[in-house]
Amino acid sequence: MELKKIALLTSGGDAPGMNAAIRAVVRTAHFHGITTTGILDGYDGLVKKNFTELGPRDVRNIIQRGGTLLRSARSEAFLTKEGRTTAGANLREAGIDALITIGGGGTQAGAKQLADEQKVRLMGIASTIDNDLGGSDRTIGFDTACNTALEAIDRLRDTASSYGRIFFVEVMGRDTGFIAMHTGVAAGAEYVMVPERKENVEQLINALLNRSADKSSSIVVVAEGDQEGGAFRLAEQVKQRCPQFDIRVSVLGHLQRGGNPTMADRLLASRLGVAAVEGLIAGEEGCVVGVVKGEVAFTPHAVALTQRKSIEPDLFRLVQMLAV
Repeated sequence: MELKKIALLTSGGDAPGMNAAIRAVVRTAHFHGITTTGILDGYDGLVKKNFTELGPRDVRNIIQRGGTLLRSARSEAFLTKEGRTTAGANLREAGIDALITIGGGGTQAGAKQLADEQKVRLMGIASTIDNDLGGSDRTIGFDTACNTALEAIDRLRDTASSYGRIFFVEVMGRDTGFIAMHTGVAAGAEYVMVPERKENVEQLINALLNRSADKSSSIVVVAEGDQEGGAFRLAEQVKQRCPQFDIRVSVLGHLQRGGNPTMADRLLASRLGVAAVEGLIAGEEGCVVGVVKGEVAFTPHAVALTQRKSIEPDLFRLVQMLAV
């Protein structure tokens, strides 16, 4: 099927590098003689037909910017079949041949529903700071989020050392601990708590009590979805059992979503943006495009959404081994 006009949206949580992906899609489409329609406010804009035409100059000077030029929003209407029917009709009325969606699991699940019900040609681009979407070893925004968290932890380490304190640092990761584990290892954390691994407060306390005698300060990195309830609850329980510890809590929160994307995220976003357009031209659809073992890969939505990615097992061992 000939591709003359594509549409593009960003949805779900914003991730540094989304703008780089938008730029790559628009300019690749232009290179191949395809026009691009930008959809503002994600699926809500698709239902409300909040469309704008995008050309190469419209995406200039955005590769270095965080956030998303097209914005994102929740859409109660799109959650209904009626809303998705309207969305499909809007695409057909605008003469759109295919839709590219940039986002994580929720975004791609919505895309799959739209494709199944409205027979829309779709291509997803793997973008979430949580790195929990299948079909790509790394997702857009993950590297920047980790570096943002790492810089914050390095700064907290300075004050922890000055006062002999234990800092509990909560990072994003409601269902997965990729950010927590990667930044924990890189920051030299004494302990890391993630949703994927059930560890209780007693194990954490034992690790803190068994620190080297000359170590007065520690960093504990906690994913927000940790099974013990997050950094504040963990810190409170540790303080109750070990009142001798001087404990502070820092929740990094949405700080990790913002800021200029790193080189790695700009490069990944550029590769995936180009691959999304050229994949559609080659006949690929109903897929999430990502990078697997260094190569661009197209993974069916159904597989990408159900493929459970695991934290590298050796990282758990590294934390324990290096926190002496």
